[in-house]
Order: sequence, then structure tokens, then C-alpha cells
Amino acid sequence: MTHQAPPLTPMSLPMLLRRIEHEWTTRKRIFDLPTARFWKPDPDVDLSFDFLGRRAASPVGPAAGPHSQMAQNIVLSWLGGSRLFELKTVQILDELEIARPCIDMETIGYNIEWSQELLVHESLEEYVKAWIIIELLTRWEPLHEYIGGPDDGGPGPHVFDMSVGYDLAGIKSEKVAGFIDAMHDATDEIERLRSQIPDDSVFAEFRDIDIPSHISDTITLSTFHGCPPDEIEQITKHLIEAHDIDVIVKLNPTLLGPEGVSNIVHDRLGYEYVELVPSAFDEDLPFDRAITLIDDLHRFALDHGHRFGIKLTNTLVVNNHKQWMPDETMYLSGAPLHVLATAVLGKLSAALPGRFMIPGHDGPDADVDAPNGGGDIMVSFSAGVNKANLADTIAMGVRPASVCSDLLQPGGYGRLAPMLKALTKAVTESGAGDLDGFRS
Repeated sequence: MTHQAPPLTPMSLPMLLRRIEHEWTTRKRIFDLPTARFWKPDPDVDLSFDFLGRRAASPVGPAAGPHSQMAQNIVLSWLGGSRLFELKTVQILDELEIARPCIDMETIGYNIEWSQELLVHESLEEYVKAWIIIELLTRWEPLHEYIGGPDDGGPGPHVFDMSVGYDLAGIKSEKVAGFIDAMHDATDEIERLRSQIPDDSVFAEFRDIDIPSHISDTITLSTFHGCPPDEIEQITKHLIEAHDIDVIVKLNPTLLGPEGVSNIVHDRLGYEYVELVPSAFDEDLPFDRAITLIDDLHRFALDHGHRFGIKLTNTLVVNNHKQWMPDETMYLSGAPLHVLATAVLGKLSAALPGRFMIPGHDGPDADVDAPNGGGDIMVSFSAGVNKANLADTIAMGVRPASVCSDLLQPGGYGRLAPMLKALTKAVTESGAGDLDGFRS
């Protein structure tokens, strides 16, 4: 079953601000999210972490996907407690026709869409609109009771992390390179948009506030499926050299090999109906090459005064056995991907002892050439994260634990604050006061 669907239609900044004001006045909600689902940091527990040297007040946020494409979705995530936003992947091919339906959350989680549904310049505007709205809401006194105000530390810092793909030629293009540069310095876009704040809005008083123009200088590189290892290496080095940027490289669960993935998905977890695609393993980055790639890119970044990290993991290519979505293959997420990603982390950490920012990687095998004696490759995690497993995930030392599939379940962005409250409780009960002390 498939049907034509209209493209996404972004709402203007004035429209978004008027909606916020109307909903707050009439129902005390913002984009239909009730205040009971807003997150306010606990002053006694520090959930902040360093994302490539940039402070974020909580270790959760939306993964690059449907939750980080539109301005209102980013704002909703922020209200719910997200402080690290992996923005939807931008690429040169921005006039895509996305087959519908493209997301299936009936059971595990599957999708067939893989890139932004907006033109690149529209994506830039959405991200800048979200950036501006968050700056306004941070200062808006009626929200201080629910998200924190100047007297209690406020909602805390947040980080916008770009995501780009999928080949070197596209990333070097004027379109994508211009996007990256505009996120580095969004002065022109901010000034254009701030003039649109309505005169009769409650936000008019903030029109002339200082809004930081430096929105993002980090990139999570989406290598997607089948990206050649040499291409990954060249893209990463290009981004570091040409754009003066810190880079995280997203890896795939196929690093476990077909037998390793089958053992977990079919034998141990019992998802016998999931049909693996053999060619996906042939085309993806092999494990041995991944080890040399991580090592080489880590040292390249250090030599150029930058930080490097990895992200675990991308989705898993499987056959479309359900035939509900129109493509022959689809991308698996959710619960089984969580186990696969954890297994990938275990395999990589054993092969590269002393290199990652996780427990056990600061001992005698640490990289003595690294600034801190080792353990300085950040591990970002996104795979089936939910309220039940967030604390255990964070305890592994990964930062952040970004979310996608769980936010597509009933409750949507309202599921974030309960996650953070459960994490806060786990940290407190462990006797720790912050995430550095909360490790397995």
C-alpha cells in the first residue's frame, strides 16, 4: 500500500510563536505538550555531560530523524528535557520523493525514509527557528516554574549537532558546504528571522536580545549503508580540515558479521521472522577495517586540534517481510538494535583497549599520546533507548543516548521527562551526584 503525500510544510516563525502564546493562554500547553511533561533539572543531581567539549545539561535528545527535522519538534524535545539535538541529516539530494507509508512502529520499529524531506535551505531555516524559539522560551518568565529560571540555574545548556551525508562530492558541494558554514555563523539568518517576531506577541520584548550566532560546529557523519571505508575516511578528514569541525562517525550493526547478528536477533532474542540481507554485510564497513579507520581518524583529529567520536549504531537493513511499506528492504530499529549496538560496543572496546570514554578505558592500555592519557574517543549511542534501559545505557559510559523509535510510540515527546526522572532516581540511588560517578 502506498499513496502520494504532500511534502512537509514548515510553519513560519510568527505562526509558531502565535501558536505557543495561544496554547499557553488557553490550555497551558506548548505544541500540545502539557506542563506535567516538561523537564526541570534537579539541583541535587547533575545530568550534564561534555559533548566533544561542549556542555549539555542532559544526556538525551532526538537522534537524526523525524524528531529533529521541524522547528516545533526540536522545541518539543527541548521542553521534554533533550539537551543534545542530532539534527536531521542533510545531503545534496534534497528533492526526494519519500514513499509512504515510511515508518512502521507496530512492533519493533522499521522505516524506509533516509534523508531530509526539506530543501537544504529550508532545513537551515527550521534549525535556526528552533534555536531562536528556545532562546525566547528560556527567557519567558511563565515557563521558569516548569523548566527552571535565573534563580535556580535555568534549563541548562544545549547543543545542536549537525548531521550530513552521504558522499564526499555531495558534502563538498556549495549547497552542503554552505549549510555547514551557515550553522557555524547564522548571523544573517537570525537577523532575518528575528525581525518576524510579531509586535503584538508576548515575545516582542525579546526581539533585540543577544542570540548566539554560532549554532553548531560538530557533525555526526551519516555513512548510511554501504559507504566505502575510504570514502568515510576522506569525508571525515575533509570536514575537520575544511570546516574546522569535530566529527563523530556513525557505524553500522553489520560490524558483528552475519553470524553475530543472526545469533543475537534470531537465536538469543527470538526475532525469527526478521530476514537479514546478506549483501548488506558484503557492502558495509568490515570490522578489521573499522578498527584501523577509528584509530587513524582519532589520531588525525588530535593532530589537527580536534575531537573525534563514534556513534553506535545506524539501523539494520532487513528484507521487507511485512510488505506494508513499499520498498523491498527496510531499516530495523528499536529493541533488537539496542542489543546489537551494545554488542558492537563490547567488540570494539575489546579490540581498542584504552581508547574510548567508557569505564575500563583509562588503565595501562590507554593511549599515551592522547591529551588525557587515553579514553578520549567519545561514544554516542542511539539504538532502542527507552525509559526502562536509559540508566543502564548511560552507566556504560556512552554519551549521549539519543532517542528515535521510543518517541514514535504513544505519548511522543511526553516520554522524555519520565526517562530523565528515572535516570535521576537511578543516579541518586547509586550514591552518585553526577553522571561521571554513575558508571558500571
